Amino acid sequence: MPTPARRIGVLLVNLGTPDSPQTGDVRRYLNEFLTDGRVIDMPAAVRYPLFQGLVVPLRAPKSAKVYQQLWDAERGSPLLYHGLDLKKLVQQELGEEYVVAFGMRYQKPSIESALEELRDAAVDRIIVLPLFPQYAAASTGSVQEKVMDIVKDWWIVPTINFISTFTDDPGFIASFVARGKAEMAKHDYDHVVFSYHGIPERHVLKGSFKGYCQLGKCCNSYNKNNRYCYRAQCFATSRLLAAGLGLRDDQYTVTFQSRLQSRLRDPWLQPYTDEVIKEFPAKGIKSVLAFSPAFVADCLETTVEVGMEFKEMFEEAGGGHWQLVPSLNSEPYWVTAVANMVRAN
Repeated sequence: MPTPARRIGVLLVNLGTPDSPQTGDVRRYLNEFLTDGRVIDMPAAVRYPLFQGLVVPLRAPKSAKVYQQLWDAERGSPLLYHGLDLKKLVQQELGEEYVVAFGMRYQKPSIESALEELRDAAVDRIIVLPLFPQYAAASTGSVQEKVMDIVKDWWIVPTINFISTFTDDPGFIASFVARGKAEMAKHDYDHVVFSYHGIPERHVLKGSFKGYCQLGKCCNSYNKNNRYCYRAQCFATSRLLAAGLGLRDDQYTVTFQSRLQSRLRDPWLQPYTDEVIKEFPAKGIKSVLAFSPAFVADCLETTVEVGMEFKEMFEEAGGGHWQLVPSLNSEPYWVTAVANMVRAN
């Protein structure tokens, strides 16, 4: 008898999105997101009542207003429709030997439904690609934990490979460089900002390999000791992007955004983007090109936070021109980069 044709399953995963920008849907999304023990690393007995009972009810109406700025009247959430577009195009790029599925860590389409899609296709093995370039326990780690929690109940578990980080992947870097050069061709910029999603400093230290991470010069090189240090990965990505864009060290700054709590109570990775950009105009920096290299699809943290809120802050401080580099979304070179990462694994 001929050997059955083998197919490889590919699971692309992004963070998640509410079903709509209405307060009720945003509340459901935040409840799931902010009670994840890898996101908020507090004991469950404290985490659930604090966030479900206090933080989420207060935050949901405010977040709903922000999501309304982001929402597309026809297609909905950019994170969702760009993800579905990417799934379709990567499937076309990889061909019939692969089955590509897409899921969200929080809300719909769920990781469970995406895995069921792959199981129904009788794939021989599964490659999981969380769409977070830099590994963090609160993002990639949470996806990995969720996948394993689901498949533990399967009677037959196929081989599963995780692409845990693509910090320095040549295709990823080249894709963002191409996006950046397109913007630089339109305008002369005084400075470039690489703004990454922040995480608490304790998350970095908890994952430190034998105490290697010191939140300082240890991130000046990317090596086996800090391969999974989120901060080191952000600096490594930035160095590669700067090289691709032809930037000197003094022409760019690495910053961190989106912190949830105050620096005094709970320090997050620094420097903070919002504080840095307010100081630029006084230093003679009046025109800034901003990247969000922790995100591969347009979302609230890129389009609204970096593209709108930071632009307003910069202009109020005396800045003249602020431009966000669009995310990779489903651009052809990014589709090819994703397909190549899958093939390599």
